[in-house]
Amino acid sequence: MNSTLELSELNTMIGSLFTVGIASTEPDRNALALIRDHKVGGIILFARNIENPLQVASLCSRLQEEAIAATGVPLFLAVDQEGGRVARLKEPFTLQPGASEIGQSREPLQQAARFASVTAAEMSLVGLNMDMAPVLDVPSGEPERHLAGRTFGTNPENVAALGVKVIQELQRRKIFAVAKHFPGLGKAGLDPHHLLPIIDSPAAEMEERDLVPFRAAIKAGVCGIMTSHAVYPGLDPGTPATLSRKIITDLLRKKLGFRGLVITDDLEMGAVAGGPGVARSAVAAFQAGGDILLVCENHERIVESIDAVKRAVLRGDIPALRLRESAERIHRAKAAIPKDPDAISLEKVKAYFHWN
Repeated sequence: MNSTLELSELNTMIGSLFTVGIASTEPDRNALALIRDHKVGGIILFARNIENPLQVASLCSRLQEEAIAATGVPLFLAVDQEGGRVARLKEPFTLQPGASEIGQSREPLQQAARFASVTAAEMSLVGLNMDMAPVLDVPSGEPERHLAGRTFGTNPENVAALGVKVIQELQRRKIFAVAKHFPGLGKAGLDPHHLLPIIDSPAAEMEERDLVPFRAAIKAGVCGIMTSHAVYPGLDPGTPATLSRKIITDLLRKKLGFRGLVITDDLEMGAVAGGPGVARSAVAAFQAGGDILLVCENHERIVESIDAVKRAVLRGDIPALRLRESAERIHRAKAAIPKDPDAISLEKVKAYFHWN
């Protein structure tokens, strides 16, 4: 290894890079092992983890207790809550309009603010602290089906304004916002959940369209930016953005000046998992400049990815300084997360949702 990192410190720092999915509505053996043994830094919830507000609050409370006992540091507890058809929190949580509906409304800024304020209030109440939203993609032509209803519109300045409003309202209410999918999926002709899109836009065109909302989000202090699983020949021929140093480090960090958390989209998605595989993609994404590596479902792939990053550090393929940079960036963000075990109040959840 190329530093004086102690093994326990190394394990904790590497674990902190991973935000992962779990299988059930309560912490099972695998979930507890990810927290206690592998020291993961975050959990992302999906429909399989969610029954009702009281159950979500109990789950989040238990997960945070386990994390604080294991590392002294709370977890990112994330969810995709965009509104519309991408909303993991269903009734009795407030049903919210999607981005397209907001963008087409008579008072889009007010609608965006209401979406974010209500979403933040309900997420905070049950213990969630990170929303994988807003979508800042700017469609050019008919968006691919997986983006239908999820974009604010085709005007970059309008997308920027609405995205910033959502970011500001979420973060004002202590929910980390994550703008996605950098540098833009607006011209994607394929769904990266299954296949690798190639977005053949010249860099100048992307500058005038796709990057406008992300520049605004950075200026507004967005906590996180999620990278896309697509190839942009005008920026880096042959390498998906999630795995591209030119796009993450040179463009997002250096040129655009982003100092927050770079988060990969799910590394189990076919666009990258079907190529180098999940574990190799985790290493490549971190080497490219990512901070948080998202692996959303398969327990074995999560563990393999953690082990692969650890081996890369021990071999010296990942410098210890690079690991420290991301770990410290994550730790600084988490300073805003309450460690108080009473921060999640089941009684308040019951009262808000009129739960008997």
